[in-house]
Amino acid sequence: DAAEMPPPPPQNLAAVQPGGTGEQQGGAAAQGGAPPRAAVQVPDQPVVMTRQEMQQMVAEAAAQAVQQVTNSLSRATTAPNTVAGSRQNAEEDESSYGGGGPAHDREMERMAEQLRQLQAKVDEGDAGQIKRGTIYMISGGPTDGDSNNARKGHVRAMKRKREEVSITARMPVISFKAEDAEGVVLPHNDALVITAEVAGFDVKRVFIDTGSSVDVMFYDCFVQINRELNMELKAVTTALYGFNGGEVMPMGEVSLPMALGSGELRKVRMVRFVVVGAESSYNIIMGRTSLNAFQAVISTYHMTIKYPVGENVGEIAGDQLTSRSCYQTTVSNNRQLAKRQAESRGEEVNRPGGSRSREDRQKVEKGKEKMDIQPGEEVEEVQMIEGCERRKFRIEKDLGEPVRSRLIQLVREFADIFAYTAEELTGINAEVIEHRLNIDLSVRPVKQKRRHHGAEMDKIIEQEVEKLLGARHIKEIQFPEWLSNTVMVSKAEGKWRMCIYFRDLNKACPKDLYPLPRIDQLVDSTAGCELLSLMDASQGYHQIPLAREDWKRVSFVTSRGTYCYVVMPFGLNNAGATYQRLVDKIFKEQLGRNMEVYVDDMLVKSKEEIDHVNNLKETFMTLRKYGMKLNPAKCSFGVKSGKFLGYMVTRRGIEVNPKKVRAVIEMQPPTKVNEVQILTGRIAGLSRFISKVAEKSGPLFKTLRKSSKFEWTEEAQKAFEELKRMLVDLPLLAKPAQGEDLVLYISIGETAVSSVLLREEGAAQFPIYYISKVMQGAERRYSEIEKGALAVVVTVRKLRPYFLEHRVRVRTNMPLGETLGRPFVSGRLVKWAVELSEYTIIYEPRRAIKAQALADFIQEGTKEGEELEGVWQVFADGS
Repeated sequence: DAAEMPPPPPQNLAAVQPGGTGEQQGGAAAQGGAPPRAAVQVPDQPVVMTRQEMQQMVAEAAAQAVQQVTNSLSRATTAPNTVAGSRQNAEEDESSYGGGGPAHDREMERMAEQLRQLQAKVDEGDAGQIKRGTIYMISGGPTDGDSNNARKGHVRAMKRKREEVSITARMPVISFKAEDAEGVVLPHNDALVITAEVAGFDVKRVFIDTGSSVDVMFYDCFVQINRELNMELKAVTTALYGFNGGEVMPMGEVSLPMALGSGELRKVRMVRFVVVGAESSYNIIMGRTSLNAFQAVISTYHMTIKYPVGENVGEIAGDQLTSRSCYQTTVSNNRQLAKRQAESRGEEVNRPGGSRSREDRQKVEKGKEKMDIQPGEEVEEVQMIEGCERRKFRIEKDLGEPVRSRLIQLVREFADIFAYTAEELTGINAEVIEHRLNIDLSVRPVKQKRRHHGAEMDKIIEQEVEKLLGARHIKEIQFPEWLSNTVMVSKAEGKWRMCIYFRDLNKACPKDLYPLPRIDQLVDSTAGCELLSLMDASQGYHQIPLAREDWKRVSFVTSRGTYCYVVMPFGLNNAGATYQRLVDKIFKEQLGRNMEVYVDDMLVKSKEEIDHVNNLKETFMTLRKYGMKLNPAKCSFGVKSGKFLGYMVTRRGIEVNPKKVRAVIEMQPPTKVNEVQILTGRIAGLSRFISKVAEKSGPLFKTLRKSSKFEWTEEAQKAFEELKRMLVDLPLLAKPAQGEDLVLYISIGETAVSSVLLREEGAAQFPIYYISKVMQGAERRYSEIEKGALAVVVTVRKLRPYFLEHRVRVRTNMPLGETLGRPFVSGRLVKWAVELSEYTIIYEPRRAIKAQALADFIQEGTKEGEELEGVWQVFADGS
């Protein structure tokens, strides 16, 4: 054993030993006949020394090591060639390095030469090293402090300690081998994207970024996690800066436990995440702070991250497919974002040819807006036909068996109800429905003069016309009665949509008063279901035929000629009403039971997962019967949550649409009146989730009432910031159960009246709807009891379906029940009492507040709880 090749000595100049000083160990070795060895004690806490002290220690250790190796070599060459001498030398070598022999001698000579070179470099210091410059990392955020003083102090601390060196305990050796790259498609330039556990959630799409100075969590991810935690964000005043110098102000920060690995290799650290309200294909960016906390070592080549766990090493492999998908999404989104930003500045981006007027663009875009319907979970694409990559449909990625297999089989069985091209649209039979203009014949027809778009845009229009001709949606016409111009509208994916500007024609058509469904009712009936299937008709309007006598009126002109539609086009006033009439007719047996439809957005719902395939089959059979086709690119089957009519509907309830929240959070302080109007419009779209929104938005409305030069006041800025803060933590809204009693709380402020409708389940209370109204003129002079009655009346008018289907208990300390029941009250109270008598309303004293959201509602400046004076003193002069 002594003659075998020993392990090489440590590569550091001073051999590190776990205990005892160098003199003590050297003396002990000398007593045993072995040469003294340089040793450094490693205490429990790091040892701190200056650079000069470190250099001196290294030099001394190098000299001792050189002398030690030299002595060993000299003893090895001069020892007697006897068995006893060999044994003595072997014992001496074993006491110092644990081995001997020729290989050992060669290793000692190599080490001696290395140590002499190192000692020479130590003597030379840093001389002779040429530096061409320093490149600093672009960073930001509150990592080194959230104030100027804190950041300056952090820099000063670094300057004080730049001459100090810290020696810490050893870590297990972390290395990467060829086997670590198994399963990685090589060569590659993909980012390292992993899955990590955060606060008990498995969070996918975690981007490893050593260049980031902070750990970033994007708002959509925070909303998902915060549903269970209900944590508040801590304010952050330090912005983040990108490579182009662009500034992003975080919404706040939150500390959450983050875990890597599982079982014995699981490692947990508290991570301070900066929450950013920006769009991203990633959920989290794992920056230097958390990577250092985990002591992580990264290899992007091997798509692997490793970290020490005690004496072992944990390992997480990256997801290369997810990485490429995220990259593709990021590039696409950034291009569209840059385009939208440029267009908002009035720049022309990839817009060949002429441009339309601002008025035309606003009207056309307003006319083409539609409610979004998108899955809330990850979906996967499945081939409609085995081996055919061009025809696919989407289903829930985590859908379990046997539902998944049954669902795929069903969709493939009804492949004929999907249209991948316009030519596959067969259209609805005219006997079922057709669209009629019912034009006022007394109105003189208008033939618009052709608008010139430019050569390149004309070419795009020609391509669109060819597609419509091929799909038999239009035909050439020689003598049109009405004539309209084409308008090109940019689509989200960078393409163009040709629309017809029917401004003059619409003025001559009477309004179709066919009622559209209430969005609130559709959303409420959808929430709480186990599975959903979101469907969108393929060019739904074009599937409805147009009455023959109206063809010559729905005409348009291009550079090639004049054409007329033979199907119902986009842009007509009553097109939405006609389409709603169609879906109400063909799906009348399913609406409200297992399906909801709003114009061309369709949703199949199932309270039990096992029933979903049967519900879908019933829908598919109806679609096949009437010849309606679906757009597979916009359909998602078997999802657990989705965006429907502007809301996020899930099994747990109704959630706010993160895109609507982000649209407000990313807004800068308005600089003109129309920007304030945009802001108030976006806030109005979120009013169902915001407590006392009218009262909190009061300073914003004041800026609109001023007729002089626009002024964004400090009061308006504070209200703007407070609204942004509230949007970070909006409540989950509940769906009322059939036949249960609901509870209404009211609140009276200085400028607005508010209310919250909620349901109770045991000791818990869940908000359903927040209502708020700004009091106008004489309403502000009402008595407190009249303002309380006004709050009830406003709520009933807004939420009439809830009051018709449920008994509502109004909890208030005001004597509303007694006042509204008296025959001698004021005229307006009598009128309100008659209006409210239609509903089952019970007035009762306000009880203890249980729900936190309700507590916030009551605490925020309400005057409802103020005591009314019980005794009045009247004085008279005796006359």
